[in-house]
Amino acid sequence: MRTAVAEERDRRGDGRPEQSRPRDRTGRPLPHGTTGVPLTEEHEPATVEEALLLGVALWNDERLFEAHECLEHVWHAAPDADRDLWQGVIQVAVAGVHLQRDNLEGAVATFGKARRRLRRYPDVHRGIDVEQLVVFCEGAAAALEDAGAVIEVGFPEFPAMDDGPWFTPDPALLEPPGTPTPVPDGPAWRRRPRGTPTDPPEAGSR
Repeated sequence: MRTAVAEERDRRGDGRPEQSRPRDRTGRPLPHGTTGVPLTEEHEPATVEEALLLGVALWNDERLFEAHECLEHVWHAAPDADRDLWQGVIQVAVAGVHLQRDNLEGAVATFGKARRRLRRYPDVHRGIDVEQLVVFCEGAAAALEDAGAVIEVGFPEFPAMDDGPWFTPDPALLEPPGTPTPVPDGPAWRRRPRGTPTDPPEAGSR
């Protein structure tokens, strides 16, 4: 599911997709052959655990567009009980992308969406300091709205606790799984058999 950071493809005259253009670190497409600009890199983690560790490292390097792409693998593999947790974490990264793109309205709106999702969880969950993220979202959105412009809000490093972050496909498990979880082909709600009740994220929620 893609929204503000959606992938854009050039099209040939017959409508077929052209080769993807390079992107800057905020995910903006650049002309073919662009040089001298730090580019977004493609990442292909083999397991959800690898995707999570890579997403955290990219987040801490303020490569937030790439971080959100890696963390989507975690969200897609998450059980229903943790889906809003990981989507909320991703939305914080996406709000950071909006800041990097000087998009005030997008940043404020996405911080609000992230806060609403994350507040549904305990202060610490899956080795993540959820309370820290909620407080940051609230403070950043308020500061941006007061300023009426994109300002420095002190984007934090990933709020990992000593035992985390970690992923589990089983919400009852109180520690990381003993075996790696393969990266899924798509979100869990798209892989359910027909007729299974679902609760997909709202349109445009990311």
